[in-house]
Amino acid sequence: MYYEIKIGNLTRQLPLCPISDSLSIGAFIMFGDTELTEYCAEELLKRAPAFDVMITAESKGIPLICSMARLSGKGRYVLARKSVKLYMSNVMKCEVQSITTAGKQVLYLDGADAEYMKGKRVLIVDDVISTGASLEALEALVSQAGGTVAGRMAVLAEGEAISRSDITVLAPLPLFKSDGTPLA
Repeated sequence: MYYEIKIGNLTRQLPLCPISDSLSIGAFIMFGDTELTEYCAEELLKRAPAFDVMITAESKGIPLICSMARLSGKGRYVLARKSVKLYMSNVMKCEVQSITTAGKQVLYLDGADAEYMKGKRVLIVDDVISTGASLEALEALVSQAGGTVAGRMAVLAEGEAISRSDITVLAPLPLFKSDGTPLA
């Protein structure tokens, strides 16, 4: 089963993936789709508040934020990792429960990136915001680093996040019943 989504003038078929016996989500994957990634980056930047740096969580937001950093002329962005890498030091962390990942996750921020964000206006960017758990973890990391959240942006808002007024998105993405029909 698929759900056809329209983002601006682009249309994509999203496979529906069950996350329980009664609930499915539309899998929005930007990896490999440069047309979609570039279009979404341009459109989000048109709507972005003033910011100094952007942050996203590993991994599906990476192509988007990379394009946004290039197009905005900022040149650098910050990445919250799902595991600590050997090159990271003075690491900050925050736990998160994501709808698309089983169990709790931890997001890690390298101390050098935290220092870079200190005193700056930070734009949080993601591909899809659903429960808002990843967003909250990113906000906590920005705060721990001494940055200020300038805004929250995503390509899609899913489920209850559709009605949030504090997130700028390009399109809504419904949740689905197990038979593929959108939840009301």
